[in-house]
Parts: sequence; C-alpha cells; structure tokens
Amino acid sequence: MLQTIKRPDSPVSIIGAGIAGAWQALLFAQAGHAVTLHERGDEAMTEATSHWAGGMLAPYCEAEVAEPIISRLGLRSLDLWRRELPDTPFNGSLVVAHPRERNDFERFARMTEHHRRLDAAGLAALEPSLEGRFRDALFFPAEGHVEPRRVLPQLHERIKAAGGTIKFCSDVTANELDGIVIDCRGLGARDEQSELRGVKGEMILIETDEVQLARPVRLIHPRWPLYVIPRENGLFMLGATSIEAEDTGVSVRSALELLGAAYTVHPAFGEARIVEFGSGLRPAFPDNLPRIGIRDRKISVNGLYRHGFLIAPALAELTLAYVERGQIDNEVVQCA
Repeated sequence: MLQTIKRPDSPVSIIGAGIAGAWQALLFAQAGHAVTLHERGDEAMTEATSHWAGGMLAPYCEAEVAEPIISRLGLRSLDLWRRELPDTPFNGSLVVAHPRERNDFERFARMTEHHRRLDAAGLAALEPSLEGRFRDALFFPAEGHVEPRRVLPQLHERIKAAGGTIKFCSDVTANELDGIVIDCRGLGARDEQSELRGVKGEMILIETDEVQLARPVRLIHPRWPLYVIPRENGLFMLGATSIEAEDTGVSVRSALELLGAAYTVHPAFGEARIVEFGSGLRPAFPDNLPRIGIRDRKISVNGLYRHGFLIAPALAELTLAYVERGQIDNEVVQCA
C-alpha cells in the first residue's frame, strides 16, 4: 500500500488535465506538493471529455437517479467551487415539464429535496422568458453551473499560480514518472482498468438573443433529462443524451429530440442559429460510481460518469487526505 507522505514538497505527477486531473493538481499544489500535470492534448483541450460537458453543479437534482454518494460528494464540491472560484454562478436550477410528463414531474419532486415549487407567476418572476410556458416548476436555489470551456483554463491558471507545472502535448505513462502518480485519463486508462466503458453524451450549442435565462432549465423527458444551459453572449447548450455507445458523432435522432425539446421550452429556440454539434465519452464503471484506486505509488481517479464537474473537487480532496494522512473514504477509495 502507498505510504502516507510526510513532506509537503513530495513530487506528484498527474496524468490528464481534464476536470478530474485539474482539481487534483490544484489541491495538491495548494498543499505544497511539487505538482506536474501532464496532458497529451494541446492547451485547447478539444479532445477532452470536459470540452463537451454541461457543467451542471446540481447534487439535489441528481439525487433523482444517482446513488447517495454522488449527492454527498456533490454537496462537498459546491463548497470547494465557492472557495476556489468565488465567481461561480449559483443561481439555482429549474425543473419543468409539459402536461404529458406530469407523473414524471411529480415523481421527480418526491425523489429530490431542497427545492421550492413555483407557480406560473413565480416562474415568470424568476425567468421572464418562460412566462406562460409552464404552469409550475421546481426551483433548486442552492445549485449552480459552470461553463467548462471557460472554467477549465481558469483552473489551469490557478494551478500555475499555486506553483504547479502543466505540460501539454505530454503523452506519458506512470512508469516514466517519479514519485506519486495520479492517473486521471478517463477512458484512456482502459489499458489498466478494462471494466471502464464509454457512455456518450451529445450536445448542441445554439445562439439566440430572443431568450434570456439566468440558470439551467431541466426539462423532464421520457428518455433522458434535457438541459438548456445558458452560456455567455446569447449561447445555450442543449444536452445531454446518455447513450451506451462509444462513437463520437451526434445521431439524427438525438439532434431532432434535443432541438425539438428545446423548441417546446421556448419557440424562439426554433429560430436560433446552430453553432456546434458534438459529443463526449464519459468514463464509467459498471456501477456508474467513481473510484479512487490505490496501488503502490500509483493512484487512479476514474469513473466520474456524467458527474465530472459535480464531484471532481471532492474526489481531489479525498485523494489528498489519503496521501497526506492515510485517511480512507470507504465508499470511494479502493486499495489493491
């Protein structure tokens, strides 16, 4: 088993600069470790799963389908997002449904906590663009969201400010590195974790100045939750499917469903300009739960599934607690 590290300057190498690796690097660098973050792609990170993520920080909403461990890690992560990036928008999130999905809407309300039910007038007061669109909504005031393509570079800058080093276009293996190695490669780690699988999440980026939203809107959908997530400059991300497939294209069926559902949220989306289609492969274990694996001097952090931005900060905190104090979270940490 890996020995706990007593010296704060012990070298730590992290492979993978996506959301999982970035948070690992940030917390270890802040704790005084000599951190090097390796990323096989370039600084644009366009090949990373994080590039296609929604950036939802919604632990209460996720409780409808996710295991309690996701909510626990997510709630702790909210505190870390607030601490490290105080400008993170915590405007809450909304859940709405059309009449034909009424039963599913009520089930969602029963399965989740820390929400307020808004009537049509309350919804219109909160989001004027949705006036007259839905008869009620669930408002989760403590939740937030980030824009992955903006926040990931911010995390990288904070790593460097804390004394860490980032090496892009650095395709390395754990055997080439000294000290502690933290593997955050996602699906790239299947050479050692064969049980990992890719779960495709598709997204569409659209642009319109006819709709203004201050927070994500989750539309109850018969097959998957659909999100309309506001970005800056009139952009909205539509997502996200959850498909057991490992290609990276967007199917016609998915595109039609995402665009059609967005149109039912607000008809102005029908006139929006399509900016981008894309998809990412989320790394998942068979139980869809994250793992921190310990073997000698190597640590693997993987299986974040569709909760990467939600739980990555808390996973980094748990990894640091193990390395420095030998503390083990029995729900997440597995020692070989």
